[in-house]
Amino acid sequence: MATAPILSWEGLGLIQGSGWLFQDLDLNVQPRDRLALIGRNGAGKTTLLKLIAGQVEADKGTRSVQPGIKVVTLEQDPFFTGYDTLLDFTLSGDDAPPRYEVEAIADQLGIDLSREADSASGGERRRAALCRALAMDPDLLLLDEPTNHLDLAAIEWLESWLQRYNGAFVVISHDRTFLTRLTRSTLWLDRGALRRKDVGFGGYDAWEEQVYAEEARAADKMDAKLKIEAHWLERGVTARRKRNQGRLAKLWEMRAARAAMMGPQGAAKLKIESDGSKTKSVIVAEHVTKRFDTPDGGSRTIIKDFNLRIQRGDRIGLVGANGSGKTTLLKILMGELEPDEGTVALAKTLQATVIDQQRSLMSPEKKIRDVIAEGGDWIDVRGVRKHVQGYLKEFLFDPGMVEAKVGTLSGGERSRLLLAREFARVSNLLVLDEPTNDLDLETLDLLQEVIADYDGTVLIVSHDRDFLDRTVTVTLGLDGSGHVDVIAGGYADWEAKRRERTAARKAAAKPADQTRETVMPAPASGRVKLSYKDQRDYELLPKRIEELDVAIARNEQTLADPELYTRDPARFASLTASIEKARAEKDAAEERWLELAAAVEG
Repeated sequence: MATAPILSWEGLGLIQGSGWLFQDLDLNVQPRDRLALIGRNGAGKTTLLKLIAGQVEADKGTRSVQPGIKVVTLEQDPFFTGYDTLLDFTLSGDDAPPRYEVEAIADQLGIDLSREADSASGGERRRAALCRALAMDPDLLLLDEPTNHLDLAAIEWLESWLQRYNGAFVVISHDRTFLTRLTRSTLWLDRGALRRKDVGFGGYDAWEEQVYAEEARAADKMDAKLKIEAHWLERGVTARRKRNQGRLAKLWEMRAARAAMMGPQGAAKLKIESDGSKTKSVIVAEHVTKRFDTPDGGSRTIIKDFNLRIQRGDRIGLVGANGSGKTTLLKILMGELEPDEGTVALAKTLQATVIDQQRSLMSPEKKIRDVIAEGGDWIDVRGVRKHVQGYLKEFLFDPGMVEAKVGTLSGGERSRLLLAREFARVSNLLVLDEPTNDLDLETLDLLQEVIADYDGTVLIVSHDRDFLDRTVTVTLGLDGSGHVDVIAGGYADWEAKRRERTAARKAAAKPADQTRETVMPAPASGRVKLSYKDQRDYELLPKRIEELDVAIARNEQTLADPELYTRDPARFASLTASIEKARAEKDAAEERWLELAAAVEG
């Protein structure tokens, strides 16, 4: 028997401007749904999330919510005006969460809620908003770009919390890794229509390809105009994806070549090529150490004995928790900050373009033409003359928007406009500080494309793990102790290195006579003694859940092949069915284990 939805919309429609943003949408959210909401910037994702929450009134349609269901929204830009401290914000409203719950989550997220709201950073505000939303114990959690402004440690904590969460959630995010790890179904908002597929984000690309291919075939019986549109849908998306696949293959080759240049420790000694052109070193750091004074009169070493030789064409990613020293290391490598020990030498010809996370303010009254071409019709793009409308098209703008004012653009469109302006500048060093914030998935693909085609050196600070995996040749991983890992590869390679090091430490610390047998503690007073079968389920289900996660991820990775549906539709259907079956088994296993855990833990 099918489970009744906890929230639904029937015939949903909303007018925006002179026409319908969308209409006749049907949507059901089931208990424990894990839904990714996907769509281009401007498609209406955030608006749809607000309609689900009941924060916006629809022009037509019926919204139904099961009695007693609590719906909580984590907004992209929470409103902090009027609150003295972050704690005041978290405890505000008629339906405020318990203070002890807020403070418990704040402790795990590492946020000081006594901080003044006006002076708090974007990351601190985002953590405070998370504390409030999660502490409210929602049945349905609506998340709008939850990883924005969070560091890797906070993102991983949030992923862990959501994996244990017993309610349903709908999430909008540009973070592919976050979506792939957590979601089980996908809502795709596209050209005013809403599609649902019960496959996680890992299978979204293949599904999108399938839909566009079917539309293209259907258009063969329609008029020429529709054929042209369908051709763009199929060929445009497919061509970009194939180009990106080719660039990824090239990136892997570059990583392999870079790994061959590195010594056994990864950074200490890099071979110096005699070729004076493409392989010439542009930044050389030797035995760099940097310390900062601490309030107690001591000092903290944030970078210790760091060595790196950056070659022309390298793509360097800097990762680590907030406060680990990423920005300090970036400034040292750019020559903006002197090390306490060691040296940094920069090529005299180095010419940098910096795109920072503050998104330099552009006057809302300026036209796009003014921002890009100083009011003219032509722009010099790194020495190549291009018409402003053609250049805007390369950054996914409608050429007709050239006269639009900056103030009419969405946050994502403003970020894209800034990227278009900065990428046009003549440079041979590109520095990007959190470049993925506020960008949709299609713009992220474009950004990867532009970086791959850039003929200079790139330094990237980012918490977007998938973006780093698709972009960088070398990862600098900072752990806050002063040590910097130098890894040929992306974030996943650094993460594997960390796991390997942790496993080695545990193995070294384990007593020689310790057995592998796990002994369950005796039930504490007030706890239920489990039957033999229940005890076995309690012990074995976590491993089975992990096995199912691995199987689902493996099958979704296979589904991500954009040519699979065309090449082998039967295998596509079989994998989709296998994923759905595994997800159903995993849901049942998780619910069973949660029941047993509640009994064991009293």
